[in-house]
Formats: sequence, C-alpha cells, structure tokens
Amino acid sequence: MAVRWLLWLQGLALVWGQFIATTPPAPARACSELSRSSCEECLQNVSCLWCYTNKTCVDYPVRSVLPPASLCSLSRARWGSCWMNFEALIIAVAVVAGLLLVSAAACCSYCCYCRRCAKSSSPDEDEERLARKREERRLQALQRKRERRVKHDEIRKKYGLLQDSDNPYSRFENE
Repeated sequence: MAVRWLLWLQGLALVWGQFIATTPPAPARACSELSRSSCEECLQNVSCLWCYTNKTCVDYPVRSVLPPASLCSLSRARWGSCWMNFEALIIAVAVVAGLLLVSAAACCSYCCYCRRCAKSSSPDEDEERLARKREERRLQALQRKRERRVKHDEIRKKYGLLQDSDNPYSRFENE
C-alpha cells in the first residue's frame, strides 16, 4: 500500500513539474542586426530605437531618458511606434500631465471650498446668526430713540415747553 502512495506522489510530482516548467524565451535579436530591416521590425523589440535619418536600428540609451542628439535627433527618432516621433510624444505626455495636474488642483480646491462652506455654517446657524444681528440692531435703535427723547425733553424743559405729564393733552399756557 505504501509503495502505491509513493508511486502516485512521484507521478503527481512529475506531472506538476512538467506543468510548471516553462521553456526559456527565444533570445532577442540584437538591435544592430535589425538595421537592415524596416522600422516596424526594429520596434518589435522594445529595447530598440529606430532613426529615420540614417535608417538604423540602435539600442535605446536607457541611461538617459531621451536619446542624445548625437545618436539621432528627436524629430527623426521613433520608439514604440513608427508613426510618432519623440517630439510629439514629449508634447503629448506634457499636455496630458498638465491637464491631470490642473484637474487635480481644481478638484482639490473645489472639495476644500465645499468642506469649508459645509463646516462654517448650516442653514439653522445662519438663521440664528441673522436673528441675533437683527435683535442687536433693534436694541441699538431703541437706545438711540431713548437718547433722542431725553435730549428733546431737556430742550423743551429749558424753553418751558415741557408738557404736564398728568395731562399730556392740555394746552400750553403763555406766561
């Protein structure tokens, strides 16, 4: 019985090993070998750069982000696709990055504005604040009215025009 299990496990390991094993990829052709071909064949290898000036396929200079002008001018260099040069690629990437930054900044400022508005006051708080201000203005107006009445009464008293408080409807008497 144990021998059967061992044989079964050994067979399972063999099948699993064949399932997991992968064949190594075919070695990629060197870019310099593709110089005698077309742009499309050159750019099938991701590490290659096609230069239309001298119709050569060269290794992409990975140490620098952009290929140096001594290798090929940006307007004549192709990488990734034959129909787009490096100048157009740089401009397109810059425009997309700029739009993303501007839209992110606009979204952030809008969110901050909305959060500030929501946090600063709610409709009930606004109504309470307005009612408090209205009441303060009314009290100030009443205070000014009392002060004016006191001043006017003093002037009337000075000139003898103060009416009798018992009978406010009595006529003034000439003395």
